[in-house]
Amino acid sequence: MAQTPRKEQTTPRKGSSRGRTPSGKPNPIDVHVGSRVRLRRTLLGMSQEKLGEALGLTFQQVQKYERGANRVGASRLFDLSRVLDVPVSFFFDDMNDELKAQSPALIAGMTALEEPPAHFEHDPLAKRETLELVRAYYRIADPQVRKRVYELAKALADSDS
Repeated sequence: MAQTPRKEQTTPRKGSSRGRTPSGKPNPIDVHVGSRVRLRRTLLGMSQEKLGEALGLTFQQVQKYERGANRVGASRLFDLSRVLDVPVSFFFDDMNDELKAQSPALIAGMTALEEPPAHFEHDPLAKRETLELVRAYYRIADPQVRKRVYELAKALADSDS
């Protein structure tokens, strides 16, 4: 059976650049998300192999996500948040305004939304600081000490009022 030769692409590809910058480098937002994946994975003492196993991926795929070479889709981001035990918002924490301006829509020249988005209060339970505080609290083995720490935190919070 004869194979038809593949037609070579002679014109530059139009349309989606798959979120890359005009120079072809990974989008800085994808790199940021990947660095947050790496940060959380290392904080948990988890290897790329273990994370890959938990997600049904190879460690090479995890490496590509962590470098920003591969973009993380919504469903994969959801799985990552569950495996790494953080809210999805964790992956976007600490993004500065310059980085936010590198979104694919803004790079493509699209302007801001016509209507400003509704203002949402940040959920303090979704913050990394809260998560770390709760984990530290529950690592206190002695229930009496844990109760005293709880009472101290309540007293300090009430003293600000």
